[in-house]
This record gives sequence, C-alpha cells and structure tokens, in this order.
Amino acid sequence: MTHDHAGPRLPIPRGPVSAAVKSHLLDAGPLPRPEDVAAADAYGDDLQLALHLCYELHYRGFGGVGPDHEWDPELLRTRAALEHRFLTALRADTPVHDSVEDAIAELLVEPVDGSGVTHFLRDEGELWHLREYAAQRSVYHLKEADPHAWVLPRLAGRAKAAMAAVEFDEFGGGRAERVHARLFADLMTDLGLDTTYGRYLDAASAEMLVTVNLMSLFGLHRSLRGALVGHFAAVEITSSPGSRRLAEAMRRTGAGPAAEHFYDEHVEADAVHEQVVRHEVVDGLLADEPHLAPDVVFGVDATGYVEDRLAARLLGDWRAGRSSLRTPISPEISITS
Repeated sequence: MTHDHAGPRLPIPRGPVSAAVKSHLLDAGPLPRPEDVAAADAYGDDLQLALHLCYELHYRGFGGVGPDHEWDPELLRTRAALEHRFLTALRADTPVHDSVEDAIAELLVEPVDGSGVTHFLRDEGELWHLREYAAQRSVYHLKEADPHAWVLPRLAGRAKAAMAAVEFDEFGGGRAERVHARLFADLMTDLGLDTTYGRYLDAASAEMLVTVNLMSLFGLHRSLRGALVGHFAAVEITSSPGSRRLAEAMRRTGAGPAAEHFYDEHVEADAVHEQVVRHEVVDGLLADEPHLAPDVVFGVDATGYVEDRLAARLLGDWRAGRSSLRTPISPEISITS
C-alpha cells in the first residue's frame, strides 16, 4: 500500500480502541474488537480520538498513512460502530425543543448575566487562558468551514445557494489571505502558538474532540443533512456576540492585532450570516423537505449540548487554576505581542 508522507503526525492513543485504529492505519495491527468499541465511553478520550482518526482521513489524512485507508471497508465498518455509539448517546442525552422556531428563538436570546467561556475570557481571562482556548479550538478552526461544505451536494434551491454564499465568505471570498482558517493561524501566531495543522490534537480534551467530531458526523452523512443545517444555524447565530466578547478579551490582554482581527471579522460576518442561515438555509431546506424539521432541531440542540460540556470542562479547570489541556503548550514559542 502506498503511503502519504505529508500531513500531520498521528497522535498518541488514548486507550485500546484508538490504539488499534492507529495501528491499523500504519498497517501494523488489527482494528479494535467490537466489544472494546461497545465498552468505550461514547464521549471519552479513547472513542472520540478513534473517531477523529477515521474522520481526518476525509480531510488531510496523516503522515505515513496510505490514502487507500480513506475507503478501507473494514475501517469504515469500525467507523460506523464508533458513530453508532456516539450518535445513540447524543440522541439519548440531548434535550430537544418542540420545534425549529423554539430552538432558534432560544439561540437569539443573550442571557443578561452570562457566565460562559467567552464571558470568562472577556472579564478575567489571562493570556495563558487565551492560548489554551486557541490551542483547543485549532482542531476545528484550522479547517474552519470544511465540515460544513459536505452538506452542499445534499441541498437544493434556496438552501444550497445560501449555504454556498456563506461558505464563500468563510473561505475568504476568493482571497487566500482572508480564508478564516488562515486568519485563525494568524491569531495563533500572535499568541505564540504553532500553526501546523493538527499540532495540538494530543493536547485537546475529549470534549473538544466531541465538538469537532459532531460536525464531521453530520456533514459526512446525507441522512443527517438536516442536523448539519441545524448545527450550522446554531454556530452562526451564536457566533457574533461570542466573537465580540473574545475580541474584547484579545484587546484587554494585548494578544495582538491578528488575534483581535479574527474575532472582529466574525462579529461583522456572522451577524450577516445569521440572517442568511435562518431565512434562506433553514427555511429553504424546510420548504423543500419539511420532514427534516426534527433533524434540524436535533442539530441545534446537540450543538448546544456538546458546547455546554466543553464549557464545563474549560471553566472547571480554569477556575481551579489548572490547565484544560492534556499536554502542555511548548514554552519555546514566544508571544509576539
């Protein structure tokens, strides 16, 4: 089997399931046993890393891993078992609204006394908190908008056109230097972080992997296109106010101009995107396929559920004075601000 030498390095396993998947990718061992997959915590480090390894084969892959593994039938069967564990848990654990209108209406209301991660970072976060937040989020932001692009072939009419318009903005409107993943890399440079794709995968918490894997799960399955649209609506509707708080945090701590710019850009862009997603993507999809309304609701609410789990992890660690990362950030990279 030919191997790709370019791409990020494979991460350190976090248990028997992820160890077996990694070994298989290196043509060095069998895939995990079904009983090990069945016993793994649906939201835990081991299962989520194993699922992330499977999903990354559809993005940039890994150094030393053969490209044929992307469509390896045995690996796809293992991925399906991992996804079943994950999706079953999400459906059981996610509180869902009665309607799309109710789910979106709640997203539009900003709490008077907010106490989430962005409030913490704006009001009392230090540079080390911002660096950790950026390192965690880099697992997604260095491929920002890529998971959502999977849904485009599954949409039609208004929903497809509007989704493509929003994605065009996310990908820089045709200008490489304005691609949002590039802007996030510039933010990381301001914070003294390594911008290599996948660099902080070993450091990222299971809760962070869950949020990224959710996007890939929804994006890669045509049957979950409604959930992907709901997820995208939740992200875009809540992005602008959260980004405003993060921009203020970057300014208050002197993180640097690129760090400020990334979130300033999202304040403006996502305020527009919110309207387009609500009135064209969501409404357009449901005009064509009204039976997908429960899936849209599930996508909105599952996004809130996994983001709340991540927030609890970050704030629990930070308020206790400890790092939220599994491995420390390399100290040799100096902050440029």
